[in-house]
Amino acid sequence: MKINYTFIFILVISFTGLSFSQPLTERYAHLGELFVPQFSSAPFPHSERAMGHTYNNNFFSAQEHYSDSSVAIFIPKGFRQTEKINFVVYFHGWYNNIDSACAQFKLIEQFCESNINAIFVFPEGPKNSPDSYGGKLEEKDGLKNLTDDVLRYLKEKKKIKSSTVGNIILAGHSGAYRVISFCLMHGGLTQNISDVILFDALYGQTEKYVHWIENFTGRFINIYTDNGGTKNETENLMHDFDAWNIQYFKTEENELKLTDLMNNRLIFIHTELTHNEVISARMQFRDFLKTSAMPSIKR
Repeated sequence: MKINYTFIFILVISFTGLSFSQPLTERYAHLGELFVPQFSSAPFPHSERAMGHTYNNNFFSAQEHYSDSSVAIFIPKGFRQTEKINFVVYFHGWYNNIDSACAQFKLIEQFCESNINAIFVFPEGPKNSPDSYGGKLEEKDGLKNLTDDVLRYLKEKKKIKSSTVGNIILAGHSGAYRVISFCLMHGGLTQNISDVILFDALYGQTEKYVHWIENFTGRFINIYTDNGGTKNETENLMHDFDAWNIQYFKTEENELKLTDLMNNRLIFIHTELTHNEVISARMQFRDFLKTSAMPSIKR
């Protein structure tokens, strides 16, 4: 039987109560300014998906799933102009898109509540598709090219004056593990990455994360579940760290304190929550951001 994933997606949206009737650029006007330009540096379209993608005998066309070059850019109210511009770059997982992920996981609301002085950037990935491929962001200098376009666009809009990149937090859910790993490996701004946040997302490419951990000083947060498919890979990584005498902090989420997030660099958080609850059920994204080294907005 051929499964209609578009129909399933609509049903999920209906049952979860999510509404996309209001345009994305207007939905968060009370919190700041949101722009959704199209960039050539966005992950897609890409030649590797020019013929679409097949998963479990289901075909996902290039036109529907790999042609959107949108990049959401959000500037929170109170954002302060500084010499360097800090970014939080977020990536969605399978069967998702910018619009649905922002609504389902309250990403922009959590970003604002974290009160960090940064700009939120959310490039469209494989749209509503079961695919972890990162398109142009897997290529050399992919992350740099994206941030260059963001800076250029915001300067043209007279929203910022500086063209210098400060700290970058990379965060993502589920299938986002792959694109984040390539950004770390050769995205062109590895020295700027201050934090990596994986929401039940360590499925593979682990050697790229280890290379970054060993050669750079940024904070690494990995929250994982029992049934999301990341538990074995996460536990194997911790066993490797034990063998290499690399210190890390491990905790159950119900015992986690904000000071734990502030005082540790390598953080593994086991949770009893489900795969889709790890981002916002307890406002985890907000807490992970606000305990980073990013400066706060002074209100």
